[in-house]
Amino acid sequence: MAEEHQQGSQTGGTSGSQTPAFDFTKMLQQFQIPGVDFSSIVERERKNIEALAEANRIAFEGWQNLVRRQSEILQDSMKRAVEDAKNQTALKNGAELARSAFETALANMRELAEMAAKSQRDAFEVIRKRVEENMNALRGKKSDDGQKQ
Repeated sequence: MAEEHQQGSQTGGTSGSQTPAFDFTKMLQQFQIPGVDFSSIVERERKNIEALAEANRIAFEGWQNLVRRQSEILQDSMKRAVEDAKNQTALKNGAELARSAFETALANMRELAEMAAKSQRDAFEVIRKRVEENMNALRGKKSDDGQKQ
């Protein structure tokens, strides 16, 4: 696999982290249309793509954290179950053990739901800001002219 990556680098292949060398602005400049600023269009689309990439990064990291936490919860639950199985008094207090396990499960589900919601809010906020910038640009305002909410 490392050899394939090296060969791709030597033959001019691009990886996901590199931007292509193609410049759309130069290509579009040959199509001179009065009143159309192609460089601003390309710049706007570049910012849109960057915002989308940032939102995706935030969402991906959020889901990674969620999966990591689910794994921790599973490990803790399994450890607790093994300890309870070894403990003879746990058999006598089955109802209390079941109630405690249920409350822990609810708390864990709530925590995971909050983590997922936060990740989605953070990713959405990036996109919302970019849409707001686009709307302000259409109205003729600069991005720093918009009111912060």
